[in-house]
Amino acid sequence: MNLRACIVVAVISVTLGAFGLTAVPNIAYAAEEKKDDEKTAPSIDVSTGKKLNEAIEALNAQKYDEAKALLSKMNLEKLSPYEKSRVYQVLASIAGAQNDYDGVRKNMAAAIASGGLNDEEQQEARYQIAQMYIAQERWQDGINALNEWFTTAVNPNSTAYYLLAVSYYQLKQLDKAIAPAQKAVDLADKPRESWIQLLLALRIEKEQYDLAIPLLKQLVVSDPSKKNYWVQLSAVNRQLERYDDSLNVLEIANLAGLLTTDSDLRQLTDLEAFVGIPHRAAKNLDRYIAKEQIKPDEKAYERLAYSWIEAREYKKAVEPLEKAGELHPTGDTFVRLAEVQIQRQDWPGATAALQKALSKGSLKDTGNTQLLMGIALYSNKQPKEARAWFQKAAAYDKQKKQAEVWIKHIDAEQSS
Repeated sequence: MNLRACIVVAVISVTLGAFGLTAVPNIAYAAEEKKDDEKTAPSIDVSTGKKLNEAIEALNAQKYDEAKALLSKMNLEKLSPYEKSRVYQVLASIAGAQNDYDGVRKNMAAAIASGGLNDEEQQEARYQIAQMYIAQERWQDGINALNEWFTTAVNPNSTAYYLLAVSYYQLKQLDKAIAPAQKAVDLADKPRESWIQLLLALRIEKEQYDLAIPLLKQLVVSDPSKKNYWVQLSAVNRQLERYDDSLNVLEIANLAGLLTTDSDLRQLTDLEAFVGIPHRAAKNLDRYIAKEQIKPDEKAYERLAYSWIEAREYKKAVEPLEKAGELHPTGDTFVRLAEVQIQRQDWPGATAALQKALSKGSLKDTGNTQLLMGIALYSNKQPKEARAWFQKAAAYDKQKKQAEVWIKHIDAEQSS
């Protein structure tokens, strides 16, 4: 079974919105006030503050060209490091509003270089630079920037670990992706669905199925209406050979009305037969085929027949085997039908099935089919006809010895 094909991992969308990135700094200027527990911020010249506020108002009104024009009139050489840093932050905000990720990075780097940002602001700026690399799918640059940021960051947030994990994942460096992916989930009070999906994908890729189970349970609990999570949980349990658990998961999903496709219902009934409840499997298959929820094809009829056989309901196996035999390209399914009829001691039914098998041809074991025909005819009190079929079967090495025993037995009976 290819479990990776069963696990559906959400597409990792690399956009600012998907990651919740903060491309636009939250900046206030002329009206900055000191809180009791904060240091006094450097002052801004009244004229400079006025121009900055005008640019911010234009930015907020989505008049980006006007905002840039206002800032371009400022002589950066005459500004203090603190004032310069604020200009570059506003320029970064304008670039972010226009999805100009290069512009965000360039201006945030300039804000850092200006020397006007405090330690906390520098950390935020470096984080935003890393985010921009990732938004541009420059994975290795993003990894380098994030790892540099992590070295000095105080209490890094869960999103940062997720971004690092995504970047490693995109570069197929799965071993390096696992630790930050796990950290992202562990740090979040309510981890995002996509975060759990990423960690799940990594666990599956590394065949860490025991560790995948709790993640899938978490996803099922968070959104029990999503069929994929139930199907995936069942698949992982099968991979761990926990077949009863696998079936229980599918049965709950089915009761909730989530299993609606042909493949879902076949998987359910296959598991029912596999774990030793073939009667339930047969009844469900019969119902699903009748309602055309499962396509009435050769495999469906075969599975139905074999489930009835496993449940020792041989009579009920006859009709689906006949239908499967008509659909099968060779006569082998009719041979299986004949074996069921022999089990039921329905000799005419067995000979009829064997005739169909031989007429259809392309049999895996023609000699065995001829031997069975002889047995069915002899049991139906037709020894002369049976002897002719045993003679045909004797031409095959595999059946030769047994066929000759039957011939001697018939000859002995007829001579007595």
